[in-house]
Amino acid sequence: MALSLTKNKRRESDKGENEENVPAKREKRDDMRLGSHLDQPVDSNSIHEVIKYIPSPLPGKYYDPDTTEPVIFGLQTLEELLSWNEANPFNVAAVPLMPREPPLDGCKHRTLVSHDMMGGYLDDRFIQGTYAESPYAFYHWQYIDIFNYFTHNMVTIPPAMWTNAAHKHGVLVLGTFITEWEDGSVACETFLKDEESYRAVADKLVQICYFYGFDGWLINIENTLSVSPILLAVAMEIAVQNTPLFLRYLTDQMHQKVSGSLVLWYDSVTENGRLQWQNELNPSNRVFFSACDGFFTNYNWTEQSLESMRDYSEVQDRQADIYVGVDVFARGKVVGGMFDTKKALEVIRKYNFSAALFAPGWVYEALDRAEFRKNQDKFWALLSGYLDVHQLSSPLPFVSSFCQGFGSSFYCRGQREDKRSWFNLTAQEIQPLYYYEQQDGQGWLRSRGCPEDAWNGGSSLMLDGLIPAVCASPVCAKIFSLNVALLSKTLVRLIYKASDGITVSVELKTAPAGLCQRADNHAGKWTSVSPATLEDGHPLANQLAQLCGHFKPAGWTVRYAQLELQECSVLTELCINIQRKGEAADTPFICRVGEIMLLDVASLQIPTEQVQDLRIYDVVWLRGAGPSMEPVSSCLHLNATLQWKYPTKLIRHFKVYWRRLRGPDPRIPPGQLVLVGRAYSNLYRVTELVVPEPPSLIELVIEPVIRKGFLVPESQWGRRSLSYTEDTTQ
Repeated sequence: MALSLTKNKRRESDKGENEENVPAKREKRDDMRLGSHLDQPVDSNSIHEVIKYIPSPLPGKYYDPDTTEPVIFGLQTLEELLSWNEANPFNVAAVPLMPREPPLDGCKHRTLVSHDMMGGYLDDRFIQGTYAESPYAFYHWQYIDIFNYFTHNMVTIPPAMWTNAAHKHGVLVLGTFITEWEDGSVACETFLKDEESYRAVADKLVQICYFYGFDGWLINIENTLSVSPILLAVAMEIAVQNTPLFLRYLTDQMHQKVSGSLVLWYDSVTENGRLQWQNELNPSNRVFFSACDGFFTNYNWTEQSLESMRDYSEVQDRQADIYVGVDVFARGKVVGGMFDTKKALEVIRKYNFSAALFAPGWVYEALDRAEFRKNQDKFWALLSGYLDVHQLSSPLPFVSSFCQGFGSSFYCRGQREDKRSWFNLTAQEIQPLYYYEQQDGQGWLRSRGCPEDAWNGGSSLMLDGLIPAVCASPVCAKIFSLNVALLSKTLVRLIYKASDGITVSVELKTAPAGLCQRADNHAGKWTSVSPATLEDGHPLANQLAQLCGHFKPAGWTVRYAQLELQECSVLTELCINIQRKGEAADTPFICRVGEIMLLDVASLQIPTEQVQDLRIYDVVWLRGAGPSMEPVSSCLHLNATLQWKYPTKLIRHFKVYWRRLRGPDPRIPPGQLVLVGRAYSNLYRVTELVVPEPPSLIELVIEPVIRKGFLVPESQWGRRSLSYTEDTTQ
């Protein structure tokens, strides 16, 4: 996320009621855009920049025209798709798809979310994040299997932040290829006219998916397959013949190039080429189902439709590949929708079909945005009885600070680092289970996101509830369902803030390695274990504290514990136990969990890798208002791309800094490091950074912030100095 702590004026997403479909606008400046002549010796740590007044070399479709900030949009036309030959490197997913249990092909039924919101590409179009007061975010990933980013662009490329967040949770991400209306018929007539044409379209879709790192496509041909009144019969016949061939070729190529990919077909045209929604799979559309990985039905189905599909011979052994569409807005004659969406899920699961929830952002679009978290939690809680929770199969270390990818402030180690509201789903960490449950003796327990305070990022996990007087045992809050291999010695660190009168500890549920971890098959095989608390001064606790630096916890409690195992085991559940102190009495409690970390004791060492090959390129200079809104042309702004090498699997993010080294006034000493922003890959665009007037020398610095929380020595950071002067030849 591009955080500029050197300026007060930053872009805000501020859309009024009638501006929801319009990209956020910026305050216009009378800028002077300056090009860059960059001299960057490979063997030098310093480069020189001569400022020249030439047009920016950056393509407008990938960079905001006012700030050069990286953005992403879809492709509008067939011509734009077929001419696609260069991608936006900033939108490449930084997170690979994490393994999970059960794998997708092992699910008896699946849940797909199709994200359709106000035309798409809203706050999420800013690839490095943005400052936004009330953004939409999704964080109930444990309930879903597939995420589809949907817009009405012909080719919808998912913003990388959605792919990154989904992949962290083992969820596949699909883009959308859609044709609509008369223009869509013209496009279909064009690209389905022969094998060469439909293969060319399919090849481009495969290339786009492969380059950007998402997992497949939803194909939505929502128009008749031909529009020509003279050649209608001939063109229609050819298009009808070629559509399943196009689907099969696309599906086969996707499977070859993108492991685990999916191609789904939306219930729209039938085998005669007409636009006739069937609301079910039947002989009129089965040819498309047979040519790809799955079928997404239209929304106006009935229970009789599902019963008919269940008994249809083409469905046998592929019920999980039929995704029954549910319009959460409840438009038209549908089952359920809104807070009654569970009625649709109940019927769908009765017949063992998968579900496709269309536009669950209804909780954001139609309801009070000030209550967004509350309403979203309510929506998914109502559905939870019909949704399977999948288990992440990540290796140690397992770390989460529960950040939801947005917040009213940004925190680092319990300290508020930036007080502005922000949004970047790539910053989202592995999400816990959110729920409310009644307990014995009128007790209750709730798990929810807490934006008021955090350890890292924008939110913590709030556990609150009531321990009734009649209950002597601790409240056990299940927060993660996992499939994580444990080694012989595992160190556990828990960071929390708790109300008076309670104690807080970690409980783990384990099973012997090699067993299937699904609760319905092996519940009796689980073992509950409590790691042994390490007292203050214990060598392991001291070693970890030293590696992480001696930070001020700002009211947070830091507890260490160790688990020793005699046999190879798998962690299946991670729980927080809350126990009452003192006499039996009704005890309300609040516990904010800031972070939990499990790591192999043998891994307590700082990585030796260094940030290498830091490059600075695509430099653009702007002149405009400065931090205090001085007159136009009073300040010089640096915009540049930084790229470096470092194993990203080790990091939570990188911190990007700058500092002044000298000039133009030699009497001013070098400055301190100033945070510019956070990068979540080895690529970052510095934008609107106010720098000293030329001639001057500045330094750009990259600090790896690793997942284990260990401080990386400055000797392993990346550094590059940049000198710049005015062009005196013009």
